[in-house]
Amino acid sequence: MTTAENGSETRELAGKRALVTGGSRGIGAAVVRRLLDAGAEVLTTARSATGTVPEGAAFVAADVRTRAGAEALAAAAQEMLGGVDVLVHNAGGARPHTGASAVPDEEWQDALDLNFLASVRLDSLLAPGMRERRSGMIVHVSSAAARLAPPPFLHYTAAKAALENYSRGLASELAPFGIRVNTVTPGRVATPGGDLTREQWARLDPARGRSNATAPLGRDGRPDDIAEAVLFLVSDRASWVTGSNLVVDGGEFARG
Repeated sequence: MTTAENGSETRELAGKRALVTGGSRGIGAAVVRRLLDAGAEVLTTARSATGTVPEGAAFVAADVRTRAGAEALAAAAQEMLGGVDVLVHNAGGARPHTGASAVPDEEWQDALDLNFLASVRLDSLLAPGMRERRSGMIVHVSSAAARLAPPPFLHYTAAKAALENYSRGLASELAPFGIRVNTVTPGRVATPGGDLTREQWARLDPARGRSNATAPLGRDGRPDDIAEAVLFLVSDRASWVTGSNLVVDGGEFARG
């Protein structure tokens, strides 16, 4: 139930401390706002505050693509929040190419670092605290592209597919400690980053990149659609949900 539906805020995350990566715009900013509305104390991060950090959230600049960046962020979260109960990995992205063979080695590595290894590193730094408390919620944000694998984005889709597989395994590893790990897979969502990526794709492949086909539910997704899915997974309403991948795409994947 959202604020708009009942006219008041639901405080189901009161007392929880949350860290959201990539939270200065788009889906990440929507997640930050929704967790704040639910009563959580929220720290968010991006490489720079180029977007608008939601009011009420703390912000620290960090580059999660490196081990040093992840360590600095984990230290900042410990200092500013005193620990992390909810960890949402939203940072991600890559630019399209004409095909896999056209992607330079450094961009393959960058795609892996940002879309996969950033989560692995930050999880490894923050999960021990959750294990000690025997409680915690981790959400990895993937992409429908991981299943569709369009050629211009194979470096990105390969990294997201690895993230989904890793997420399932981590869920099994951490479940005995009361830690739940899940994935949210958005479809086509209208965001500044998503719109820019589609424009870049259109220059490489006009027929596919400019496709205006809508999902069976008749519209593109909104950032708030993904934020609601994240909120559900980190709330007690999902207390028996772990190792799952919640696809939020308006029915696009079901259509095939």
